[in-house]
Amino acid sequence: MTVDARKIRLLMALRRNGVTDTRVLAAIERVPRELFVPDPFQDQAWEDTALPIELGQTISQPLVVALMTQALELEERQAVLEVGTGSGYQAAVLSRLCRRVYTVERLLPLLAEAEKRFRALRLDNITTRHGDGTKGWPERAPFERILVTAAGGPEAPKDLTDQLAVGGVMVIPLGDGYRGQRVVRIRRTETGLTREDLWPVRFVPLLSDPPSPPGTE
Repeated sequence: MTVDARKIRLLMALRRNGVTDTRVLAAIERVPRELFVPDPFQDQAWEDTALPIELGQTISQPLVVALMTQALELEERQAVLEVGTGSGYQAAVLSRLCRRVYTVERLLPLLAEAEKRFRALRLDNITTRHGDGTKGWPERAPFERILVTAAGGPEAPKDLTDQLAVGGVMVIPLGDGYRGQRVVRIRRTETGLTREDLWPVRFVPLLSDPPSPPGTE
C-alpha cells in the first residue's frame, strides 16, 4: 500500500472516530508523520497507533492527537503553549492551525531532534524551550490555549492554569494512575475554572524535574 493510500485510510478512520473539524484533518494530512517516527517503525507511520521513540517516550496515536487538537477549539490568530514536545509531531500539527506554538520539553535530546524536524519542515512559528513544562512559560503568558501531552495527577498544575487567559482553553490528561486517566478540558472564565471530562486515555506521566546530567547520579 502506498503512503498516499495509507494516509487516506487513516483520515477516514479519524472521521469515523469523531474527528469532524476539517482544519484538524487537513493539518494531520499535511504533516509527514514518517519524519517523526524512528526508522524501525516507518512501515507503521500512517497507522492509527502510538509508537515508541527515544528515551522511553512515545509518539501519540494520530486519533489522540487529532481529538486533543480538536478539543482545543483552536483559532488561526491564537498562540498555544504545548507542554511535552516529544518527537515534535503534535507541535507540528498545531503549527498548521495557529499563529504560534510555544513548546517545552524536559529531555534535551528529544528537543534537539524535534528542532531539526521543525527546521526541515520550515515550521518557523514554533518556539522551543528546554525545561520544566509544569512551570509553563511565564514570560509569554497568558496563553489562549494550552495543550499538555503527558498525564498530570488528579488536578492540573497550578502554574499552568494560572497562565491560561480568560476565555482560554486547556486540554490535559488527568487522573490517578495509568489506567485512570481521562482527557480533560479546562476553561478559564471571569469567575474561575470549569472542568469537562472528555474520554479515557493513557499517557506517560507529566514530570517536573529535568533529568540529571550523565555521570551525576
